[in-house]
Amino acid sequence: KFSDHKERLSGSDREEEEEEDEDDVEAALKKEVGQIRASTEQKLRRFQSVESGANNVVFIRTQGIEPENLVHHILKDMHTTKKKKTRVILRMLPISGTCKAFMEDMKKYTETFFEPWFKAPNKGTFQIVYKARNNSHMSREEVIKELAGIVGSLNPENKVDLNNPQYTVVVEIIKTVCCLSVVRDYVLFRKYNLQEVVKSNKEDTQQNPSSVTEEQNSETVKPESEEEKSSKEVKQENK
Repeated sequence: KFSDHKERLSGSDREEEEEEDEDDVEAALKKEVGQIRASTEQKLRRFQSVESGANNVVFIRTQGIEPENLVHHILKDMHTTKKKKTRVILRMLPISGTCKAFMEDMKKYTETFFEPWFKAPNKGTFQIVYKARNNSHMSREEVIKELAGIVGSLNPENKVDLNNPQYTVVVEIIKTVCCLSVVRDYVLFRKYNLQEVVKSNKEDTQQNPSSVTEEQNSETVKPESEEEKSSKEVKQENK
């Protein structure tokens, strides 16, 4: 008597059953992999908060969304409608690429990163804005000089414009990470400031104290007239 079912089968029947078993195992593995993949995709939400390592800075990682287009759309809508939609967010900057915050790494990375905007035949006017957090080994002047040189080497027709550039290269350094982006309408959208972009031109004029300060200063430092001088002299004599 055979105790094992497989031992009772003929050679051809045994091979067929072994193939069926292999098919069942393969199907089970595929099903398990599919379930794991589906579970992973569910965890990857469209927007995920990521620890930045710096105070008052929050990273939002996007899934399947271009951060430059998203942020530009939000700012364009706020600039057009003048509707304030946040009370706690000051600025919103897209981050398109990152590298190590060391000059050699930044130079090597940006030679390729800048190509979609600045490599011939593409061209445009530009400016570079720089900010560093929790980092003291980088030099602002050196970074701007080196990156501007790379933009110029990609196409000599790329020109610096600090008043109203077509593109603004945003360099945000946090600890040992360099975050980069190339944005449009940086001046129009008030340096991508969500609190300022909703203000009208009239409000800006009212809240800008420069003209008042200049008037006050002019009154403070204006020279004395001859009458004022003589009146002071009379008072001193009376004393």
